[in-house]
Amino acid sequence: MSKIPVLYPVIVGGHICLDIIPTIKGEEFEIVPGKLMDIGKAVLATGGAVANTGLALHRLGIPVQLMGKVGEDFIGETIISIFKKIETSLANNMIIAQGEYTSYSIVISPQNMDRMFLHFTGANDTFHSNDIKFETLLQAGLFHFGYPPLMRQMYENNGTEIINLMSKAKEAGNTTSLDLATPDPDTFSGQLDWFEILTNLLPCVDLFFPSLEEILFMVQREKYEEMQLKYGSEHLINHVDAPLLYELSNILLTMGAPIVVIKLGEYGLYMRTTANRARLQQCGRYAYENIEYWYNRELYIPCFKVNVVGTTGAGDCTIAGFIAGFIQKFNPEHVMINAVATGACNVEQSDATSGIIHSNELNSRIAAGWEQSHKKLQLTGYIPSFHNEVIVYLGTRDQYYS
Repeated sequence: MSKIPVLYPVIVGGHICLDIIPTIKGEEFEIVPGKLMDIGKAVLATGGAVANTGLALHRLGIPVQLMGKVGEDFIGETIISIFKKIETSLANNMIIAQGEYTSYSIVISPQNMDRMFLHFTGANDTFHSNDIKFETLLQAGLFHFGYPPLMRQMYENNGTEIINLMSKAKEAGNTTSLDLATPDPDTFSGQLDWFEILTNLLPCVDLFFPSLEEILFMVQREKYEEMQLKYGSEHLINHVDAPLLYELSNILLTMGAPIVVIKLGEYGLYMRTTANRARLQQCGRYAYENIEYWYNRELYIPCFKVNVVGTTGAGDCTIAGFIAGFIQKFNPEHVMINAVATGACNVEQSDATSGIIHSNELNSRIAAGWEQSHKKLQLTGYIPSFHNEVIVYLGTRDQYYS
């Protein structure tokens, strides 16, 4: 696979697991104790941010190093072998921990029923800042970390380890990037003061990629619970409006992140950037020399129209598309287009990354007139801006809004 010429590779660290997905036959399914059930073949697939975002970047043609933590066991060997089968170098920097066990999920997915997950967190829970060496970070251009709310040592002690890790990456000169996950409200992670953790963490983060639900849970818990009660978890995002997006992004920009990208599921992507030029110039090795197009922006883009087969890893792949566009120095609108286009390719296949195509093919598909989805948020006051027939909406606070 041809590589896109970039100055420095990307490191993707964080959560990694193996998904074991048995094929469930027939439409009727019930777990009955003591009964032998006839099922089909099992599909093995890597999961988590390291696999999803990392492999998506690889398929886009971006040089990438994967740094997830696995144990010295059969499941860990399986993950390593899957990476090596794609490309040998992808497994070179994986962290293999002696005496530990690898994370896995058993995904029970009957026809016409919601999926159920049996999950073992494994070595993800012992991942700490020293697992990634400073010398390694010195060779990279962008450091992306995914799912710290699902990794015990990363969130214990008020997030000390994730703060230390992102600070170390920043000190090494990296452009730093962070993806979250929604904490389970019934676990220790869900009881933490995430507002305080993010206040201390985001000054070390250049590109911040929360989903709407998880960031609402973390920084405006009462509003999250109110909306969840009123609309239900599945329909909460249908009721997002322009003032809420502005309010959430304003909190995160004030905390210190210069570029905030909020994932909106099937409704697309929202981005807001700081008006502080100096902070944008401090975005590491992939900071833009000319930041005039990047400061004080507010953009929204719907998804591209596709036949949805599966949504596993869609957010992770959207992030990969954003990172790929960002390190290639695309302008903000084109970075957003690249992000949702990559996410659209993801959902055309049932797994997380096999639908992702090389950046050259992706650009050709966009240029050929790829239709955008009609499903979009109705954001009051936003105006369309055309980019080779692709519409990106300007928010009312965007510097180019008129």
